[in-house]
Amino acid sequence: MTAVPFVRPAKARRTPLPPEEPLIPQRGRRGSGSYWLYLLPGFTLLTVIVIVPLGWNIFLTFTEWRGIKPPEFIGLDNWIRLFGDAKFWTSFGNSVWMIVAMVVVPTLVGLILAALLFDLVGRKFGGKVASFLRATYYLPQILPAAIAGIVIGWILRPQDGALNTILESIGLGALTHNWLGSPDTALVSLMVVLVWIQIGYPVVVFMAALQRVDPELYEAAELDGANWIQRFRAITVAIIRPEIYVVTLTCTIAALKVFGPVYVLTRGGPGSSTIVPAYYAYTEFFQSQQVGYGATIATALTIVIAIVSVLFIRAQNAAERKERAGL
Repeated sequence: MTAVPFVRPAKARRTPLPPEEPLIPQRGRRGSGSYWLYLLPGFTLLTVIVIVPLGWNIFLTFTEWRGIKPPEFIGLDNWIRLFGDAKFWTSFGNSVWMIVAMVVVPTLVGLILAALLFDLVGRKFGGKVASFLRATYYLPQILPAAIAGIVIGWILRPQDGALNTILESIGLGALTHNWLGSPDTALVSLMVVLVWIQIGYPVVVFMAALQRVDPELYEAAELDGANWIQRFRAITVAIIRPEIYVVTLTCTIAALKVFGPVYVLTRGGPGSSTIVPAYYAYTEFFQSQQVGYGATIATALTIVIAIVSVLFIRAQNAAERKERAGL
């Protein structure tokens, strides 16, 4: 029997795999700039709605214009007039009180209410009750400024308003007052209305932020003997600090440019006791027809809002860096 010689099989030749295509298109390749097409609609709207009107507004600050004839260039006269305008500084002084009414009080009260709804009401009565109360607090935010102004005007009307009627019915007729028509109470009355309108926004934001807080933290702190105030300071405030910065910044911007409630309730009066920069710019634009000076007021307000926004963002970043360094 003839032996068959053993033949070693030939080693299979490996075919190199083709290189994988990069997920991110490299610069210079065909079609790499197509993503700019997706940014074009937004950039177009930004240019038409924001950049062009802002540039036109800045140009008008150096002109005198009544809206009919072409603008007349007058240099820095409007800015010089602005810095010497006592009414302008009064309006900015009133903006400080608007910040108190729309930022300080709603943020502090909203933070406490949100913590109470989440930590106490939610645990004792359930999430549905807490959600219902949250929606109740937010209701003034969704009311149009005109409707809210009409309702508040009925309540504070001097002759037959609800507030004066209640005071008279309980024997406190001596306290009845022309709340919106008197210089000594108009600003305070407006501030109370703004607190009522604004308080729902922080409550909703803070309660949404508290959803990421582990309930076991509260339970562990409670077992360790911490009371509600200690849990509020050590857990609630510490965890939702970014949301506190966001609410403070957005509410500050809203307070600086507030217009609707002032227009509906007081029209800046009596006198200049409730005038604010946005309403002052409106009167110069449409009532006095000093378009150039109104644009100057609006531009100054824009500059102040931009400076405040930058300072807030820098403060937030510094606080976050300090917190990371302490960990």
